[in-house]
Amino acid sequence: MTFSISLVIIIITCLISYTALQNYEQLEKLSLQPYMVNRYKQYYRFITSGFVHADFQHLLFNMLTLWFFGRFIEDVFTSLFHNKLVYILYYVLGIIVANIPSYIKNRNNSNYSSLGASGAISAIVFTAIIVNPWADIYLFFALKMPAVVYGILFLGISAYMSRKGGGNINHDAHLWGALFGIVFPLIFHPELGTDFIYMITHRAQFVR
Repeated sequence: MTFSISLVIIIITCLISYTALQNYEQLEKLSLQPYMVNRYKQYYRFITSGFVHADFQHLLFNMLTLWFFGRFIEDVFTSLFHNKLVYILYYVLGIIVANIPSYIKNRNNSNYSSLGASGAISAIVFTAIIVNPWADIYLFFALKMPAVVYGILFLGISAYMSRKGGGNINHDAHLWGALFGIVFPLIFHPELGTDFIYMITHRAQFVR
């Protein structure tokens, strides 16, 4: 069996999330609280918030998505960078980048808190879309659609909900995590953009 960094991340995230859900004080210490970062320089929260979740449903959804997509992106990165450690850097940066807009918007709001790996998960899904836009994605693990269609819907809804505001879902993290997942691989391998355009414009060759 091939060593999987995604599996290690899943195990670590599940352990930290489980213990935090049993201890509200720990959950508070690890979550992203922009006010605490701004006032007390608790920058670690940019990373630790990606390893705790609001509830077990939130944790399960993110970890299942990471399991299905993460192993594929690991293989892609091994091929592109010849080093699996890049995948770890990418995952952590995905968490950080996705949290930055929330920090900027709420750094003076002592009541705001955010947590979860959704930013990094969105990055992984959108890197997968860039690499294989016509792959099947199952929305809520049930409704099948082409990956590129899912991507367009996801970006549109996330952008709309981010501007609308309200609710308990951090749409900024989803949106910026997704954009990071597009930009990161293109910075180092711009040919992926050319390949993506070719696959989009030659759909018949890639859809069976």
